[in-house]
Amino acid sequence: MTINTYFNPTCRDCPRLATFLDDVKQKHPDYHALPVAPFGDTNARLLVVGLAPGMHGANATGRPFTGDYAGLLLYQALYDFGYSNQLQSTALNDGLSLNNCRITNAVKCLPPQNKPTGDEIKQCNPYLAKELKTLPPKSVILALGNIAHQAVLRAYGLKITAAKFGHHQVFELPDGNYLVSSYHCSRYNVQTKRLSMAMFAEVFATIDQLLAK
Repeated sequence: MTINTYFNPTCRDCPRLATFLDDVKQKHPDYHALPVAPFGDTNARLLVVGLAPGMHGANATGRPFTGDYAGLLLYQALYDFGYSNQLQSTALNDGLSLNNCRITNAVKCLPPQNKPTGDEIKQCNPYLAKELKTLPPKSVILALGNIAHQAVLRAYGLKITAAKFGHHQVFELPDGNYLVSSYHCSRYNVQTKRLSMAMFAEVFATIDQLLAK
């Protein structure tokens, strides 16, 4: 199944986001400034779900978690645990590839102030739901932050109270896949020591154990 079945590069279903991207494109003509496609192995058993593209990261480069601070810990962990061939992700043409891992976002477009509305999260949720259905059996979904965590539950048709968000929490989903939650690898969380590389590595060690079942 191709990425196009669960991603629409021309989507403008959220007027606020579409207008904002138009404005960003005028100010930064060289930026991607469109919905950001999932990136990685189409047959992956690990799906990483972030919140939304960052202004000077994915929104600029067109690849999730690429070109900004939030990607530093994520791509380091992916490299350390054998999911990536490179330690850093800097641009679409940097030669990076992922193995058995794909990265996506709960909201595919850059929101103002990095804060999508509840309606925008819900509007984009069917794309995530379609993507989740492409996962092989016994897959693991890593949700970075509470919004991504809740988006995964909603995409499964579950109440958001079905599994409370918490760092390094594991929840078995109805189809046998696992939802693993982590604090988001944002600059704020790293600089305030809410999330460290050691804590993130523990999450990935758990993911390895789940994928080995």
